[in-house]
Amino acid sequence: MTGWGRIRASVAAACLWLGLAGCGEPPQPPLTVGINTWVGYDPLVLARDRGMTDRQIIKVVELISSAEALRHLRNGLLDASALTLDETLRLADSGFDIRIVALLDTSNGADVVLAAPEVRSLSDLRGRAIAVEEASVGTLMLERVLKKAGLTRADVSVVKMESTQHLSALQSGRVSAAVSYAPIEGAIRRAGYRRIFDSSQMRGEILDVLVVRGEVLRQRPAAVDALLSAWGVGLSVLQLDAAGAATTLAPGADLTARDYLEVLKGLRFYTPEESLSLLSGPSPGLIRLGEPVAETLMSLGLLRQPPHWSVLIDSAPAERAPQTRLLP
Repeated sequence: MTGWGRIRASVAAACLWLGLAGCGEPPQPPLTVGINTWVGYDPLVLARDRGMTDRQIIKVVELISSAEALRHLRNGLLDASALTLDETLRLADSGFDIRIVALLDTSNGADVVLAAPEVRSLSDLRGRAIAVEEASVGTLMLERVLKKAGLTRADVSVVKMESTQHLSALQSGRVSAAVSYAPIEGAIRRAGYRRIFDSSQMRGEILDVLVVRGEVLRQRPAAVDALLSAWGVGLSVLQLDAAGAATTLAPGADLTARDYLEVLKGLRFYTPEESLSLLSGPSPGLIRLGEPVAETLMSLGLLRQPPHWSVLIDSAPAERAPQTRLLP
């Protein structure tokens, strides 16, 4: 069977399974999942836009930033969201009841620090203002940049603002550098600002995960399974036809199809099998990946206590939804 044949068969099986799962139950609103503008979350967009999800079961909502996604999640406007691991740890530490149900991708160059022309080296950041999105992986990136430059936070001025404001802040001279990510960073580069650091220099530290509110996971397990199925199908489409996906998705990311494919090179997606493996067992692999991130956040005063991994990780949806494991 060809790759496209596998996708069609998997979609049909998922639809049949969802139909049986919902038999006899009263209608419910769709499970609402929020994603910000990040190429790493686009498999969910592909699944939605190509009709591979039932919109009465899953509703994918695109938001302008991760800060907005966090606000919507806190306010009960979202049932689930794609977040960075550091955002997830901080949200759980605040007392918000969420569960990690999938690992999505890891950044390998797609997160960047961009600077004005006069900043010729990392050490030139001394005494300058740097824009960072507070509720994002930017805090972790900034810590690594300063460490490599031999600087501390006392040596720079950290200006907290949402990523969509970074370009105007650079152009006005309010800041000299910004911690950004694709595709937003593309417009900043085109305006003449250059890359001085990226996530390829901190491999494995920037992870994206799929989280679901604990209450939703308990009350609507079939919808959560459908969400994982949507991710798996969308990821298969992206990997089997990256060029076609880029043509479809690039305009929404304010990129050319060629630039979109370049951004993809800075990401490594976890297959559903890998995700399940890293979430499973008495000592899940995610803990090994997440502990350095947690330690850094604690050293910065951004976590009150170590994560309760046994509560935060839930592999059950992936374990009971074999239709999500679609790749050869």
